[in-house]
Amino acid sequence: MRRLWLSLVFSFALITGLGRAQTEPTQPQPKLPTISLGVGEKTLTTEVADDEPERETGMMFRKSMADGTAMLFVLEAPQHAAFWMRNTLIPLSVAYLNASGMILEIHDLKPKDETPVNSQFDTIAYAIEVPQGWFAKNGILPGVLVKGLPPLTGK
Repeated sequence: MRRLWLSLVFSFALITGLGRAQTEPTQPQPKLPTISLGVGEKTLTTEVADDEPERETGMMFRKSMADGTAMLFVLEAPQHAAFWMRNTLIPLSVAYLNASGMILEIHDLKPKDETPVNSQFDTIAYAIEVPQGWFAKNGILPGVLVKGLPPLTGK
């Protein structure tokens, strides 16, 4: 039982970044390569964060995010996800997707809030961050499919 508990604590620390090295970012990362994603009937120009440093830095320290743009977080394999807003200055919404590209849940995130926003599902393969309210404004709800997703990063 103790081993299971330690494993769960370690997994949570990895997912939420609590076990991260002491070299945290102090400035925004350069703009990442982009792809076009189809989200329902809408299109998003999307930066792709597909390695650990890119995923950890995300939208930190950026001061704006244009409407119609997003950041896609490509996970290694389907898993429980938890995002937070450490050093993130702008309000965002995040959608958690499964490996088939279906949006399973959508959450609004508060700037600088370090409280993890946990997924309800343990099958999250992607997360998409957009300016807060973009999903609602465009009628995007759980169940909508996202097209054009790259493969997961795991081997």
